[in-house]
Amino acid sequence: MAIKKIMVIGAGQMGGGIAQVAAQAGLLVVLNDIDPAYIDQRLAFIDQLLVKNIEKGRMSEEEKVAVMSRLIPSTDLADAAGVDFIVEAAVENMAIKEKIFRTLDEVAAPGVILASNTSSLPITEIAAVTNRPELVIGMHFMNPVPVMKLVEVIRGIATSDATYATVKALAEQMGKTPVEVNDYPGFISNRVLMPMINEAIYCVYEGVAEPEAIDTVMKLGMNHPMGPLTLADFIGLDTCLAIMEVLYEGFADSKYRPCPLLRKMVKAGWLGKKSGRGFFSYD
Repeated sequence: MAIKKIMVIGAGQMGGGIAQVAAQAGLLVVLNDIDPAYIDQRLAFIDQLLVKNIEKGRMSEEEKVAVMSRLIPSTDLADAAGVDFIVEAAVENMAIKEKIFRTLDEVAAPGVILASNTSSLPITEIAAVTNRPELVIGMHFMNPVPVMKLVEVIRGIATSDATYATVKALAEQMGKTPVEVNDYPGFISNRVLMPMINEAIYCVYEGVAEPEAIDTVMKLGMNHPMGPLTLADFIGLDTCLAIMEVLYEGFADSKYRPCPLLRKMVKAGWLGKKSGRGFFSYD
């Protein structure tokens, strides 16, 4: 099946980014969310980003208008009946994702691939609630989506070779570099990244150094473009905690135990940049 029209579920930072790069790649994109105001805000944000691209000489006004015309708002999952491919980028919660995939399985046409942008939840478990597990796959984009080239393509236990090949080609069409990954907690990116961030938080918790010092060591000593605590704030400390919980539960290994300070900050509502306060303050 030729993929010309896709649905992106979730108009948040990740879903909006996926919708933008897909529209820029020439695809019609149905951007779905339960809140129409949230969709409007995301479309306005994408418009602003494209205006900046015009100012930098990266695209013309005509190209911007064409991209925006390919973004179609939707608040009803029934709209999935008219698309060729679906990628879900809703909140990182298994119960919510299972509910969405059950609905998509009923609504989407036979043969349509159902992908999830989950950063850590098991694809095999998500696929199991559908009657098309061979057509369910992980398509984990990196944040910010318009900038970062990597897409982890995660194969569940039942994912077919044809499904993987289709998603790999679609990622390449969207200007991304796909990497094949098997279905294990945290996949590759977060299995490596999150324990590093968690250990940096332990350094704060144990009084080894202040957050600024820890980030400086990693930037200047390890050549990281961003320190782990700044990165945690940008990801969202609640998201970091959720991923660490998946790793801790999935491997039953104490090395993945979330730092108590991380739990405390999330309970306090200090979630990072999105809440205005995390390891650093944001005005």
